[in-house]
Amino acid sequence: MDVSKTVLKDAKKEEHSLAKPTYASRKEMLDAADEIARILGHDAVTYDAHVLEHHGHSDWSTSNSPGRAVAVVYPRTTDHVSAIAQICNARNVPMVPFGAGSSVEGNFSQPYSGICIDFTYMDRVIAFHPEDMDVVVQPGVNWVDLNNQIAHTGLFVPLDPSPTATVGGMVSTNCSGTNAMRYGTMKDWVLNLTVILPDGRVIKTRRRPRKTSAGYNLTSLFVGTEGTLGIVTEVTLKLAPIPKETSVAVVAFPTIHSAAAAASKLIRSGIQLAALELMDDEQMKLLNAHGSDAVRKRVWDEKPTLFLKFSGTTKDAIKSDVSRVGDIIKPLTDSKFHFAKTKQDELDLWSARKEALFTMVNTRPRGTEIWSTDVAVPISRLAEIIEISKRECGSLGLFASVVGHVGDGNFHVSMMYDPTNSQQKQAVAKCVKNMMTRALEMEGTVSGEHAIGIGKKECLVDELGEETIGLMRQLKASVDPKWVMNPGKVFDWMG
Repeated sequence: MDVSKTVLKDAKKEEHSLAKPTYASRKEMLDAADEIARILGHDAVTYDAHVLEHHGHSDWSTSNSPGRAVAVVYPRTTDHVSAIAQICNARNVPMVPFGAGSSVEGNFSQPYSGICIDFTYMDRVIAFHPEDMDVVVQPGVNWVDLNNQIAHTGLFVPLDPSPTATVGGMVSTNCSGTNAMRYGTMKDWVLNLTVILPDGRVIKTRRRPRKTSAGYNLTSLFVGTEGTLGIVTEVTLKLAPIPKETSVAVVAFPTIHSAAAAASKLIRSGIQLAALELMDDEQMKLLNAHGSDAVRKRVWDEKPTLFLKFSGTTKDAIKSDVSRVGDIIKPLTDSKFHFAKTKQDELDLWSARKEALFTMVNTRPRGTEIWSTDVAVPISRLAEIIEISKRECGSLGLFASVVGHVGDGNFHVSMMYDPTNSQQKQAVAKCVKNMMTRALEMEGTVSGEHAIGIGKKECLVDELGEETIGLMRQLKASVDPKWVMNPGKVFDWMG
């Protein structure tokens, strides 16, 4: 008797026995919103069509759904969110959390309508413990604002996602950004969470020490689950010392492959870079034509370019690292190695990398959309997949560019297309699908930092397999038996 097959068969039976979720009618959803308004106050709930559209559609994303919430609610406390959850769960009304709206995989879309919970007013720093190097915040806190607020203490949140991102959204997607090479991803910086479960119960995932082996690791369970298991209302974040010395350097390469290959060599060299970023020739052309005044202080080589960030305790240590990087790169390119000589140089050089997506969005022709997605692969396969993906996307005759956090094997492809042209849309979709298939063939992942949302559900099955998704589905059904927490994201109710 094959015990493993029997266990899998029984697990599938249990999965298929899960009750299919049934959601409230539009009228019942509106009744729930009215009840929330009576508890939170009528100024905490809006039914305005423009607000609903803003909370249901993203210009950053192609993965939008036609559904819209019936109302947007604005809680201010954990108790408010608990009350919202109790009302929605009792009435089978979907709940969709909303932070800054900067996610790109349809993570806050509302395919089943429901109520959107906007955390704009949950933006307080609850407690700051500089001696312990941690801070407790509400989910609506913007990470840039937080870093500015605590900078005088010499501490910071070391991640570097979109400057618009809020802490709740960062937890939801397990984001990272340009500093991931040195500092990792969001999961590495969350000590504990206060979470509202679907029925309104309030839990704290663990206490505040830097380490614990007490019980299940519930903190990691909720980080990256996109609000499908519960809604985060407080986050305790670890902080890092702000580096005493920093610098930035840029260098162009003749081809995308040579740039990616150089990145791989730098990673294997053991030099402690803070960040290692790649922008292709198309992005560099955009910067010259449409970059900010700071970026256009110089004329950029319109070639694939690496952006490097150095950090350390002394200027001499950084100079040594810059010199070693120069020795590695010199045989691979004829272009000059530029590094910042002043703090203003440093800001100007790095702003070119940070402006990449915004420049694309702001210069796209009217009526076009941007399909932006990411994958990550083992470092040894990075140059190969970037070169193949760049070639395939470029062959479509559309604007296509590659930007990457190549320091940890993660890169993004963005393509502009006419959504009313079915041939273009199908070609772009095929290109994206091929890139994700290629990443999986190289033992990579279909999502390095954007999470799954509605855009990558099919590919997640390809990556993890039906049995693994089945276990996730059972976990979801156990915690959220009515499937009211951000439904339609990560995976569907059944297969």
